[in-house]
Amino acid sequence: MNIGIKAIEYYLPQKILSNSDLAEAFPGWTEEKIFNKTGIVNRHVANDEEYVSDLAYCAAKKLFENHSIEPKDIDFVILFTQSPDYNVPTTACILQDRLEIPKSAGAFDINLGCSAFIYGLAVAKSLINTNIAKNILLITSETYSKYIDPKEKSVVTIFGDGAAATLISCNEVSQIKEFDLGTDGSGAEQLIVPSSGIRSKGTGKVTQDDNLYMNGPEIFNFTIDVVPKSIDNVLKKNNLTFNDIDFFVFHQANGYMLNHLRKKCNIPEDKFFINMIDTGNTVSSTIPIALCLAEKEGRIKRGDTILLVGFGVGLSWGSTIIVW
Repeated sequence: MNIGIKAIEYYLPQKILSNSDLAEAFPGWTEEKIFNKTGIVNRHVANDEEYVSDLAYCAAKKLFENHSIEPKDIDFVILFTQSPDYNVPTTACILQDRLEIPKSAGAFDINLGCSAFIYGLAVAKSLINTNIAKNILLITSETYSKYIDPKEKSVVTIFGDGAAATLISCNEVSQIKEFDLGTDGSGAEQLIVPSSGIRSKGTGKVTQDDNLYMNGPEIFNFTIDVVPKSIDNVLKKNNLTFNDIDFFVFHQANGYMLNHLRKKCNIPEDKFFINMIDTGNTVSSTIPIALCLAEKEGRIKRGDTILLVGFGVGLSWGSTIIVW
C-alpha cells in the first residue's frame, strides 16, 4: 500500500476584494495593470469576526461531507498557519474539539507559510510510516489580510485568505514520493510581521511593525535561485527525469513570478498550472487549492505524476512528487 492524498477540499471567505476596489483605492493603478502584474482579479478576505479556525473548520467539514469521511476515523490533526487564533493554545486543539474528532487523536500547529503544504505532506507521511497515525487531517489555513496595511499596494494586491483540508492515508493508487526541503533563515526579514510574537510585543498601539512587510525583489531573486535547483534535486531523489512528470504545480505566488519560473525551468505551458484569478496568493493553501482546480479543469487525472514546489516566507522551500 502507498501513502498518499485521498481527498482535498478548500474554503474561501465570502468577502471579496476585487481589482475594481483596488483601482479605486490606488489612483493610477487600473484593473488591467493590477491583473497584468499579479494574475489576480479577486481575493477573498476574512471579515472581522472570521479567523483561521473558522476557515479551517469550513474546509474540513466540506472534506468530510463531500468524501464520506467520518471524524471518528481521523487520528491526527496537523494545522499549518502563521495567523493562528491564539499563540496559546494551539489552534489545532480547538479544531479537534470543534470537528468532533476523537480525543485520542494527536493535534498540533506548525508555523510555516508558502512551503507549508510540502512540509505537511512530509510530516504526515512520516507519522504514518512510523505507525503513529493512519488517517491524517492536514489543514492549511491563513488570514494574512489581518496583517496587511490596506494602503500598502505591494501586498494588498497579492494576498488572499483561505483554507484547505487534505486527508492523507494508505491507499492503492495515490502516493507521496521523496522530498527536497531547504531553509535559508538569513532571509527571514524579507517577509515578516515584525511585532507578531513575543520578541516585539510593542506598546499596544498599532504601528507599522504590526503589518506584513515584503521585500518583493529579494523574494523574487531567492525564488529564481532555489526553485530550479530543488526541482533537479527532487527528480534525482526519486530516480525520475523531467519527462516523467505529467504536470507541475507550484506555490501560486503571483502570475509574473510563475511565468518567469516556467520559462526558466523550460516547462511546457500545457504541463504547468497558473490559476489564482479568483483566489490570490493564499500562502499555505495555494498548492492544495491549485490541485483541486487542476482536477476540476481536467488537467490532472488519477494516476498522473505531479511535481509540487513551495517557496517563500522563512525563507523556506520544498519539493516533492506525488502520484495523484
